[in-house]
Amino acid sequence: MTIDNVSRRIDRTFTATLLAEAGGVPWTCVIMSGSAEAFGTRRAVKVIGAVEGHPIQSSFMPTGDGRHMLPVKAAILRAIGKNVGEQVTVELTQRLS
Repeated sequence: MTIDNVSRRIDRTFTATLLAEAGGVPWTCVIMSGSAEAFGTRRAVKVIGAVEGHPIQSSFMPTGDGRHMLPVKAAILRAIGKNVGEQVTVELTQRLS
């Protein structure tokens, strides 16, 4: 028996620069350094949290070098008034599995 969308509380906050692309992917995203160690995996990780206080539910995707990237949708960028090259604070509150 499997249980979908099981979540567990995490409390991790980091600041990162909005990038136009990372790892060959042409999306606006942020990179979390040390994420493979923090998450205990080099695979994709589903999370719930906030970018600059704006709620998100998304997946961190591995970059292949021990870090993960989190895509930031254009609607969120508009809502928080930020652009590529600017720094944002990302708060992670739950990890979904």
